[in-house]
Amino acid sequence: MTCDTSYDVIVIGGGPAGLAAALSARAEGNVRVLLIERNDSLGGILPQCIHNGFGAVIFGNDLPGPEYAYRYQEQVEAADIDVMLDTMVMDLTPERDLYAMNATHGYLHFRPRSIILAMGCRERTRAQIRLPGSRCAGVYTAGTVQRLVNIEGYMPGRRFLILGSGDIGMIMARRLTIEGAEVVGVLELLPFLTGLRRNFVQCLQDYDIPLHLSTTVSNIIGGQRLEAVETVRVDEELQPIPGSTKRIECDSLLLSVGLIPENELSLKAGVHLDSRTGGPLVDSTMATNVPGIYAAGNVTSIYDLVDYVSKAGEVAGRHAARYAGAAGTARGGDAVEATVAMRPGQNVGTVIPQQVRIDTTGREEVTLMLRPNALIERKVSVEVWDGDRPIISFRENYSRPAEMMVHTLRAKQMQALAEANERELTVVIQ
Repeated sequence: MTCDTSYDVIVIGGGPAGLAAALSARAEGNVRVLLIERNDSLGGILPQCIHNGFGAVIFGNDLPGPEYAYRYQEQVEAADIDVMLDTMVMDLTPERDLYAMNATHGYLHFRPRSIILAMGCRERTRAQIRLPGSRCAGVYTAGTVQRLVNIEGYMPGRRFLILGSGDIGMIMARRLTIEGAEVVGVLELLPFLTGLRRNFVQCLQDYDIPLHLSTTVSNIIGGQRLEAVETVRVDEELQPIPGSTKRIECDSLLLSVGLIPENELSLKAGVHLDSRTGGPLVDSTMATNVPGIYAAGNVTSIYDLVDYVSKAGEVAGRHAARYAGAAGTARGGDAVEATVAMRPGQNVGTVIPQQVRIDTTGREEVTLMLRPNALIERKVSVEVWDGDRPIISFRENYSRPAEMMVHTLRAKQMQALAEANERELTVVIQ
């Protein structure tokens, strides 16, 4: 097996982050780009997301998922980017040795100048949230049911209960109702919605599907097939409230209980992960701690809108191409004055990127993506603190854990970061 060193940039994953990254890398300069996707088509999860809600930021239109993916696919086909479908990346080393396999070429070995990790995320399963009870048929993740209904044309049940108020779960509550199934309700362990407010209105309220907050599943009942679910109310400490158990008859339980960044390859390559996001620690060029390896999209942190996943891919692609063009002589191919770390503080769950490269020239804008961990239904102030003083501040209309806050740091705010006394700053919402 020979090692193919002809590619400057290899992108792992053909979803929204990978597609945008490949296009951005190819547009940055005369670099040879390979996009590797394990499925038989590009687009990632988008082809099964037939609802609207994609593209307002990137295309200025409200598009269904397949249309959003198709627009990128057309650009990739026209951009002289090599694509390998049905190809699984098996291993990745810190030296950027990439090993992949497919039915056409067998076992493949590449060593590009830079790599972009865009593997996306996967759903939490019953085992990961430790649901007790019978191991019967009829318990599905929301994405599985979405594929069965929207792609395979198969209705996996008739009477559904949904656990978790995540976006996919609420969207499937509407979809299943439209297809003739009965959705008896949506349960949410937390005392607030975990999906976007618009999906609550359009998918639950508009279809008279009840939402039960501070409620979860305490037991799954069934033999060969699910017969019923026992639910229980929980207190402020998320502990079961005695005497609040109810039995709900249903033949299907759909789980919409969160997503996990997919980072097995990242770990093999020696990439450091953030314990809060579950994804790689990245700087404002989307570079990881391993020189020449970049990461973008849901592999770094779970985003709320696909448009921002694509935006992150564009940043990663641009800087990966610069790194490749510089043959690794400067990390990322960019001159760096300094970096500052961004640490989540009061009411902030996660911050992407975790480090900001200081560029006071204004050539590079840096977008901070903040995930609140507190529900505050009033105007809030988002502040970046240097020790005991705020150096950057901006206002938001509210703080909701389901919705990321997006803020672009411009030259003046970059200058404030450059003049900070501390190298680790704290981001707070108050």
